[in-house]
Amino acid sequence: MTTPVPPGTPLPKPTPPTGSLTAAVLPTSLPVPTAAPPPGRRLAAELVGTALLAAVVVGSGHQADALTPDAGLRFLANVGASAAALTVLITLFGPVSGGHLNPLITAGAWWTGRGTPAGLPLREAVGYAAAQTVGAVVGTGLADAMFGHPVFRLSAVPRGSGTLWLAEAVATGTLLLVVTGATAAGRGRLVPALVGLWVVVACWTTSSGGFANPAVTLGRALTDGWTGIAPGSVPGFVLAQCAGAAAGLGLAALLFDRERAYSGARPGPSDGP
Repeated sequence: MTTPVPPGTPLPKPTPPTGSLTAAVLPTSLPVPTAAPPPGRRLAAELVGTALLAAVVVGSGHQADALTPDAGLRFLANVGASAAALTVLITLFGPVSGGHLNPLITAGAWWTGRGTPAGLPLREAVGYAAAQTVGAVVGTGLADAMFGHPVFRLSAVPRGSGTLWLAEAVATGTLLLVVTGATAAGRGRLVPALVGLWVVVACWTTSSGGFANPAVTLGRALTDGWTGIAPGSVPGFVLAQCAGAAAGLGLAALLFDRERAYSGARPGPSDGP
C-alpha cells in the first residue's frame, strides 16, 4: 500500500540505471553519469568473446567437414555459423567491453575516439589486442580438442597471393567503414546485425574468404582443418587487413562526423542510440 503524496509536493526525478543511454532520450538538463566496467572485466570479455568466435569459426569447419564432402555446403555452414556467432557475441559483450573481438576494430575505436573523454586509451587498446589474440589461440585449440583433432598443429593451407591480399583489404576496410559509419550515423544498436551481415557478404564475395581479423587469422594458423591458414601466409594477410582498415577509417572520416563516431568501449556498439 502506498502513502499518498500531498498536493504540490515535487516528485523526485527518476534515476537512470548505471551504464544506460537514457540521457539521449530523457528531457533532463544534467548529464547522466555512466560507470564503465573495470578494466579487468573488459579485457576478460574481449578474451572470452574472441575465444568463442575462433571456436565457432574452426569448429563449424570441422563439423561441416565431417557431415558433407560438398565444398559449397561446408562453406555455407561455416559462414552461417560464424556470422551468427558474431552477431550474438557483439550483442552480448558490447555493454561490457564494446564487443570488439578484433584488434583492428579496437585500433579503429582508439583512433576515432582519440582526444575525446569517451575515447579508448592507447594502453587499454593494446591490452584489448593482446587479450583478443590470446583468446583466438585458446578458441582454436578448444575447437580442435572438441572434434578430436591435434591441438595447435600448424596449418598446411597456403593462402598467399596478391588477389587474396586485395580481397582481405576490401573485406576489412568495409568492416571498419560499417562499424564506424553506423555508429557515427546514430545506428550503433544495429552494429551487431550489420557486422554479421557483412561477414556473410565478405565471405561469399571475396577470394580470401573474408578473414578480416588479425587475431583470428593467427589462431587459424594453428589448426589442421580446412579453415586454417599456413603460418607463412599470415603476415601477408595481416598486412592487407591493416591496410584495408586504414582505408576504411579514412573513408569513414571523409563521410561521417568524427565527433559521433565509434569511440571505444564506453559505450559499446550495442549500446548506441
